[in-house]
Amino acid sequence: MIIPYEQLNETTLYNLIESFVLQEGTEYGEQDVSLADKVAQVITQLQSGESLVVYSELHETVNIVPKDQLQHHPV
Repeated sequence: MIIPYEQLNETTLYNLIESFVLQEGTEYGEQDVSLADKVAQVITQLQSGESLVVYSELHETVNIVPKDQLQHHPV
């Protein structure tokens, strides 16, 4: 289920994004990128529709997923 990011409390959204960018395996290239910059990049992706907030009823989890990845693996 896709959750419009605008419907999330600002603190909840920030915590979700922070958790997402801190996950092992999140790749930002060879350059070091600050946490604030990573969070800002994800916010931009959410605003543009490039990434979506998705709730999985099966796993009872919320995550941020690139839109193109979601089209290949429906939730």
